[in-house]
Amino acid sequence: MEISEQKVVAVIMVGGPTKGTRFRPLSFNTPKPLFPLAGQAMVHHPISACKRIPNLAQIFLIGFYEEREFTLYVSSISNELKIPVRYLKEDKPHGSAGGLYYFRNIIMEDNPSHIFLLNCDVCCSFPLTDMLEAHKRYGGMGTVLVSAETANQFGELVADPITKELLHYTEKPETFVSDLINCGVYIFTPDIFTAIQEVSTHREDQANLRHLSTFDALQSLTRAFPLDFVRLDQDILSPFAGKKQLYTYETMDFWEQIKTPGMSLKCSGLYLSQFRLTSADLLAGGDGSKSALIVGDVYVHPSAKIHPTAKIGPNVSISANVRIGAGARLINCIVLDDVEADGDYNAKLGITILGEAVIVEDEVVVISSIVLPNKTLNLSVQDEIIL
Repeated sequence: MEISEQKVVAVIMVGGPTKGTRFRPLSFNTPKPLFPLAGQAMVHHPISACKRIPNLAQIFLIGFYEEREFTLYVSSISNELKIPVRYLKEDKPHGSAGGLYYFRNIIMEDNPSHIFLLNCDVCCSFPLTDMLEAHKRYGGMGTVLVSAETANQFGELVADPITKELLHYTEKPETFVSDLINCGVYIFTPDIFTAIQEVSTHREDQANLRHLSTFDALQSLTRAFPLDFVRLDQDILSPFAGKKQLYTYETMDFWEQIKTPGMSLKCSGLYLSQFRLTSADLLAGGDGSKSALIVGDVYVHPSAKIHPTAKIGPNVSISANVRIGAGARLINCIVLDDVEADGDYNAKLGITILGEAVIVEDEVVVISSIVLPNKTLNLSVQDEIIL
């Protein structure tokens, strides 16, 4: 088989409802991966990046949400991109590497030469094709997308500046290790499955070496980590660093992790500004004469109705069936499905989150507040959570 014909598959880890609690209240009505950023589901951004990879055979979403929560999205995105997208539900959390291993037979059914692994809650430009080319040059088992950051709440790593080999990996270190962080985007050869299997086998062997009976030993070990729970960072990246197996590819573009509602707003803005380069047709325009005045990067769903006297932007994303009334002023916000907004206010509003089907009545001002779905606001609020 020629290299040009080798197939590639992509796996996107979407987590599940027991995680992502920091994303509440936004995750009450919508699974976090389907929350809209720049008018597209959060998971849509990595999926559309995967679509640009040559010889892509399939995209898999792995998580432990109920399948019905993803059925509609998966069928519509498969039709839109003309590529099979499948949701695979874990019976329980298996860890970032364990989940990959759990579905290894399905992932390998097209006999791919390379497997992309992406975390859903990562916001970046996803330079996947360039990363794949670099990975083939390196000739290792895996390549990690890295970014230069000074924060130490992410996995830090040391790489050889010439060969780009991953020499040392530490998850959330106590002290400064390096200014390179793990972006949560990887490419692996199928050898990754052997490596994950070795971790489980090693745990079993350790248990058998103890002076306890095998059953007791396995039970005590299982309380810490089940044999089939394998973490990519601590169980694969750390032990395989420095063994000419893992390499790094540095992105010079933006990178953020979407853990909180406030970060979703920042990342929506980053994607909107990226649309200028990749999908300018998705950005709204308007001079305030026949349509609303649009300032900066704004996305408006085709079904939304906006009054011509409204002023929208910068960094605004408006979802389906939204009604924006006369004189409304929207800046730095994500407006979810079926929201109605009226009124006129022109101040620095902070981060405000309106849940689905919230109605903000005329002349009501909402500043730095979170409003749960299906509420009607007839009084102005500031720095409040409306349950």
